[in-house]
Amino acid sequence: MISIKKYSSLLFLTLGVLLFSACEKDFVNPGAATEDQVLNSPDGLVGLTVGIQKRWSVGRQSPVYATVAGAGFSTFELRLINPGNLSENEVSIGKDDLQGSNGIVGNIWEECLLVRNEADKVLDNASKVNDAGVRSGLIAMASIFKALANGTLAQFYEQVPLRTGDNAQFSARSAALEDAVSTLTNAKSVVTATAVSSAFLSKTPASIDALNTINALLARYHLMLGNYDEAIAAANAVDPDSKSTFAYDAVNTNPIAFVSILTNNVYQPVDLTLGLPAALQPDPNDQRLAFYFQDLMPANNDFRAAGFFDNSTKAIPVYVPGEMLLIKAEAYARKNMLTEAVAALDDVLTKQPGDDAFGIGAGLAGYGGNMSQDAILEAIYTNR
Repeated sequence: MISIKKYSSLLFLTLGVLLFSACEKDFVNPGAATEDQVLNSPDGLVGLTVGIQKRWSVGRQSPVYATVAGAGFSTFELRLINPGNLSENEVSIGKDDLQGSNGIVGNIWEECLLVRNEADKVLDNASKVNDAGVRSGLIAMASIFKALANGTLAQFYEQVPLRTGDNAQFSARSAALEDAVSTLTNAKSVVTATAVSSAFLSKTPASIDALNTINALLARYHLMLGNYDEAIAAANAVDPDSKSTFAYDAVNTNPIAFVSILTNNVYQPVDLTLGLPAALQPDPNDQRLAFYFQDLMPANNDFRAAGFFDNSTKAIPVYVPGEMLLIKAEAYARKNMLTEAVAALDDVLTKQPGDDAFGIGAGLAGYGGNMSQDAILEAIYTNR
């Protein structure tokens, strides 16, 4: 009996060790930095900001790709090429065919929340960096992407959790926009006091002009909140000759070009009407059409996108100068300052391609319609 008990105890001990080993899933990669090391190192935090930009802009799951697909199909700007692309097909059909499990819908939600969570980690730990110029760069980039995440969620969802955590409370989309504005306002004060340093820019894609992008996003989100004076002031603060882009190369490719436009297997623009009702369709003489379309008279109406999407290494703008003019035009119109609204609209309509930082110009005559608020707002929407 003593012998049996002895071996039984040994057997259970051995099984316990094996079971414990089999259940252990948290293996440490000796070649990778821990989260604690990343968040307590200047280089680690800079690397995290680079990763945030990549998460936002690279790949089919990225918000850059998912928002274009989601918005484009919802507004009938896009036509589906191959219904075998199930997520895009469901979005293009919409209504009951669009479920919460849809890949486009899910990617916008998940990737925006992940970007915001990672941006918060940078913001929470930036004070540990002694170099003021590097610290300014960290705060600027993290704030820009946090604001983009909140602003994008507000555009696609009625309610948004503002904090990361289990059973997080949902808030109205306006609260997400207000959070974006607060984040950007703080970042603007930091960058205005201390410019982003070359030490930071040399370790990042450096394709985003921090201060101009902060002001551009402030203009965008203030307008959405109905803060018209603030929107005008922020738009006026943006240098129209500056460029801020998501940069791409042969490895990290432009997802819209790489996945869809160049393969001609997912989606393309519907046609020169951009899916708009007759009253809002572009003027056939609008030179912006030649910028955004490869061919204005293709065989079999096979319209294909150009602009920023006909090469897999082309950069995609975070904003374009024309958006700032249209923000001013709408804000003035909402304030019933109609003469000022038309002046800003005319700056868009009469701009020549050579006068724009990206080569986008309508080359049309100025506004000649009714001077009512509704008519002017409709003309502004036509140019959106």
